[in-house]
Amino acid sequence: MKNIDTMLKKAKKIHFIGIGGSGMCPIAEIMLSLGYTVSGSDNNDTETFRRIERDGAQVFLGQIKENIADDVDMVIYTNAILAGNEELAYAKANFPTYERAEALGALSRMYTNCIGISGTHGKTTTTSMTTQILMEAGMDPSAVIGGRLPAIDAYGRYGSSENFVCESCEFNNTFLQMTPDIAVILNIDEDHLDFFGNLDGIKKAFHRFAELTTRIIIYNGDDQNTVDTLRDIEGKRMISVGTAPHNEWTAQHIQLSGGFHSEYDVYHKEELIAHVELSVPGAHNILNSLCAFVAAYVSGAEVNKICRGLKAFGGAARRFELLGTYAGVTFADDYAHHPAEIKVTLEAAMKMGYRRVWAVHQPFTYSRTSLLLDDFAEVLRIADRCVISEIMGSREVNTIGIKATDLSEKIPGAVQLDSFEEICDYVCANAEEGDLVITLGCGDVYKVARMMCTKMKEKEA
Repeated sequence: MKNIDTMLKKAKKIHFIGIGGSGMCPIAEIMLSLGYTVSGSDNNDTETFRRIERDGAQVFLGQIKENIADDVDMVIYTNAILAGNEELAYAKANFPTYERAEALGALSRMYTNCIGISGTHGKTTTTSMTTQILMEAGMDPSAVIGGRLPAIDAYGRYGSSENFVCESCEFNNTFLQMTPDIAVILNIDEDHLDFFGNLDGIKKAFHRFAELTTRIIIYNGDDQNTVDTLRDIEGKRMISVGTAPHNEWTAQHIQLSGGFHSEYDVYHKEELIAHVELSVPGAHNILNSLCAFVAAYVSGAEVNKICRGLKAFGGAARRFELLGTYAGVTFADDYAHHPAEIKVTLEAAMKMGYRRVWAVHQPFTYSRTSLLLDDFAEVLRIADRCVISEIMGSREVNTIGIKATDLSEKIPGAVQLDSFEEICDYVCANAEEGDLVITLGCGDVYKVARMMCTKMKEKEA
C-alpha cells in the first residue's frame, strides 16, 4: 500500500468512517477546504456529524459497506471503530485505508508551520490558547483540537495560511505519525501505563517525537522528566520555558487571584517582553499560556496581539468549564483524569473563595485506577467533600478486580455511589449556598454535571 502522503497528492475523493467524532470532524473539514470531495459515516447523529454535512460532505447514519462509493480513492477511519465493523472490513479489503493518526500526520507535513502541542497534561488548553492567539493575530490558522474551543464552537478549523496548530497525543504513539515544525512539550508524567508499561516507555516516545520535529522544540524547563528526555536531542532550536531563572523564557511576578484571573510578566532572558493577563484560573495555566505565547511568538505573531488573544481566551470545553450557579451552588466540569491534573484543578478551586469545594470524580479505566490508587486518594482529599462514581472501564475488562470503593475508602468522608442519578440526588440534597461542585474525569461524568444543574434550576424555581 502506498503511504498516505503519496495517496493524498493524487486522491480526489476521501471517505471517513466515524466522521462525526470530535477527532475526525476537523480533519474532514480541512480536507473539504483543501478541495477534496468528502463522504463519511457515523453511528451517532451528533452536532459535529450534521456540521460536516452542512459543510458539504455526503454523510450516512449507520455503518454498512454500501456507504463507500466505488470511485472513492482512500478511506480514513478512527481507531474507536469496534472489531467486526462491516464498513471498515469492506474498506480494508477494497481501498487504501488509513487510521486517523496517519491522516493527522500527513496534514502536519502539508503545512510549513505545523505547531504540535504535546505533554501528559494541558495539551487541549494550550492548543486552544495557541489557536485563539493566532486567530487574534490575523494569522488564520488551521487547527485540530482535542476539545471544543468556545471561540469557534468547534474542535478545529480550516485557515488559509501555512499555520497549523495540532494537539499531539502520546496515547498509542499517535504523535509519532506527525512531523511538526515546532513541537511544544508541556510535561512528561506516568500515564497510559497499560500501553507504555512504565515511565521509561513514555520518555522514549516523547524523545522520538522530539526527533521527528524539524525546527524548534519549546519545552518545560521546570519539569525534570522533560529535561531528562530531551538531554541529547541535537539539530533543533531548543527553547526552555518556566518560572525558574535558568529558562530562556520565564513567567515572573505572577499574581494569582482567587477567581478566574491571573497575570504575570513575560521575560526573554533578562528582557521584559510583555505583561500577560489571563481569564482562566490556576497556576498550571501560567505555564500553558507561556508555552502558547512562545509558540505564537516564534511563528511571527505580534506581542500585543498575543497578549490580546490570551486575555480573550476563556477556556476550552471541559477544562474548568463553568456551567452556572443555581440555588446558590456553582457547578463546573473538568476533564482531569490523572492525579496530577486533579491536583492542580482542585488546588485552583480551593483558592477561589467558595464555602466548600465538592469533587465528583469518575475513575477511568481499571488499570489506571489500580496503578495510581494512592495518588488519586491523596489529591481527592484536597476537596472538602468527595463523591466517587463507579469506574468507567472504557476499552478494558476488569481482570484486576479493582472497585470504586477501594478508592473511596482511602478518602475520609468520601461517598461512593454507582449511578449518576444517585450522585445527582445526593449532591443536590447536601450542597449548600456558596459551594462549588466540580465534576472530574475524561469519561461521561459531564452528564451528571448537567443533571445536577437541571435539578438545582428546578429547586431554584
